[in-house]
Amino acid sequence: MKTILVTGANGQLGNEMRIVAKGSSDNYIFTDVNQVEGVETTYLDITDLDAVCRMVEERGVDAIVNCAAYTNVDAAESNEVLAEKLNAEAPENLAKAMKAVGGLLIQISTDYVFGKEPYNVPCKEDQQGTPTGIYGQTKLHGEQRIVATGCYYVIIRTAWLYSEFGKNFCKTMMNLTATKPQLKVVFDQVGTPTYALDLAKAIAVVIEKFDGSQTGIYHYSNEGVCSWFDFTKMIAEYNGTTECDVQPCHSDEFPSPVKRPAYSVLDKTKIKDMFGVKVPYWTESLKQCINNLKNQ
Repeated sequence: MKTILVTGANGQLGNEMRIVAKGSSDNYIFTDVNQVEGVETTYLDITDLDAVCRMVEERGVDAIVNCAAYTNVDAAESNEVLAEKLNAEAPENLAKAMKAVGGLLIQISTDYVFGKEPYNVPCKEDQQGTPTGIYGQTKLHGEQRIVATGCYYVIIRTAWLYSEFGKNFCKTMMNLTATKPQLKVVFDQVGTPTYALDLAKAIAVVIEKFDGSQTGIYHYSNEGVCSWFDFTKMIAEYNGTTECDVQPCHSDEFPSPVKRPAYSVLDKTKIKDMFGVKVPYWTESLKQCINNLKNQ
């Protein structure tokens, strides 16, 4: 039995890790700086290296799954110091703690490490990072700092994360298509949605099968390709809110401080080959999530 420490346990992915953990024989410790009433959470500030090392040593932690991050893409442009602290310095602390005990760090990264160069084929893990904003830049710095520690690591870049928990695009569009007669959604940004429960299940497979030789960077999103417009149309269909007139528009109709990746489809061949991870198609997972939300 392994002892797994999950950071950011009250966020989207952290909450899905709680669900996956219920079916595991491993011992999970769920940590966060934010406490939620009725949810068992151990306080841990991952920007405090001493606190991280102390918990790892005292609790006999074998692996850390880092679900904590500064994820507000627009706000990061005016909060670079905080974004760097949470997205780069904190993961380095976790890496140092795992290096000290020979443990594994699973770090969640992002498709935003790409974007400056125009692509039209799925991004591979060894492709050079070209972030267009502070969020992507700090997440890339986090990857680089982890690698530099020399610990065992699996960095998983993901994209367009949604779930039943917290604020996300799926829940927002379920609400908007139910309450607005018309919506405009960009069609010139293409990628793949990721159901956080599917990612959590993939992480569980990585923890189970990791033997040290698979240290490296991997990509995980659901299978398939769509634009935010296509994503919204499918949300409306599964939500039964198709009376809303969803129209495609260009990104420049919604000015933003950050230029988002126009094409950030991730190539998932490596994680499938190395760990035997099964990747569901995006519409199947979306339907499952929306059904869960409607049944809550």
